[in-house]
Amino acid sequence: MEPTEAVPARPGLRERKKQATRDTIARVALQLFAERGYDNTTLADIAEAANVSPRTIFAYFDRKEDILLCDEMVFYEQLKEKLEQRAPGTTTVDAFRDFLRTIGPPSEEAMLRKKIIHGEEELRLAARAHHGRVEQLIAELIAQDLDAPPGDIRPVLVAASMTAMFTDLRDRLEAETGGPMTFEQAIAVLEDVLEFLRGGLEALQRGRPS
Repeated sequence: MEPTEAVPARPGLRERKKQATRDTIARVALQLFAERGYDNTTLADIAEAANVSPRTIFAYFDRKEDILLCDEMVFYEQLKEKLEQRAPGTTTVDAFRDFLRTIGPPSEEAMLRKKIIHGEEELRLAARAHHGRVEQLIAELIAQDLDAPPGDIRPVLVAASMTAMFTDLRDRLEAETGGPMTFEQAIAVLEDVLEFLRGGLEALQRGRPS
């Protein structure tokens, strides 16, 4: 599943140029990683192939690994905005479900990035760190929904379930070999499980165990 770059208004020329440069760096880097391997590709190689300076790369990406993790970074920022700006009375689970409905199926580039990430321990650890940020964000907001006391582990467990469910289904869709599950089926499964979790959260809100 790939995040979308939806914006309320058309960006200005400067912003479009910056986005085009960022996209070029990411695309060229992905090609080099696929051809030469992640470890065998330097930032200098990427800069030369993208016709930019190494300094320009650092204006968009802090580290080489961030070029491959761009999907995760965009996903987190868009999800954070969606959850924090949800309408009054909308639960975190419902806002998460609504956000997932806006995500499109994985592109070929997204699947190639996932393949490279899975092949490098350094990148797998970095990807898990991004997943941890998502889980922490959801846990904090669910704690607010439940008016949970400090140290309450229930929001953490619910957030872990939500992120694990999403990550597993996304990995299945982005696997190189594909599978019997379509994107539409994956979204349907996500909504079914989120509905189950929402019912559990409503039960928690009705009363706490003594």
